[in-house]
Amino acid sequence: MPQYKLFIVSLLAVFLTSCATPSIPDPDPTDDTPTNGTDTDANDDGGLGAGEPVPYDPYAGELTNIIYFEFDSSELRPADTDVVARHAVQLAGNSILRVRLEGHADERGSREYNIGLGERRSQTVRRMLLIQGASISQISTVSFGEERPAAMGSSEADYAQNRRVEILYTD
Repeated sequence: MPQYKLFIVSLLAVFLTSCATPSIPDPDPTDDTPTNGTDTDANDDGGLGAGEPVPYDPYAGELTNIIYFEFDSSELRPADTDVVARHAVQLAGNSILRVRLEGHADERGSREYNIGLGERRSQTVRRMLLIQGASISQISTVSFGEERPAAMGSSEADYAQNRRVEILYTD
């Protein structure tokens, strides 16, 4: 009788492991080792149709493409509302322009929290662009959290440069 119970338990374990949800691989691995001779630094969005950043700058240096945020905040600073409004006017006036809003965070906090914070920041800028006249089809968002810092280091000045949303015009 004990062998029968062992067989049933083994069969149940095999069944449960085959029904388990597969783990989802990290789309942006943190190790820098190339696999299969491919370049891991390539600008690839995994075929999501987000487009590549283009060198086209509709403002010719007149307007910044980076919006900075306070620590642990996704609220737009009053000084940046005019910058976002000017981007919205540009988008509303030219329906073929597309932007990708890339949300970032500093290294404080867990990886998951920083991904969420970067997403909230990019969504804040997105909402402001939409309110100001841009269309939904012109805007895509992505969050990199702490994974792509603008400044390396652990000073407050470095952290301040990493708390941002980058507005990238894409093709």
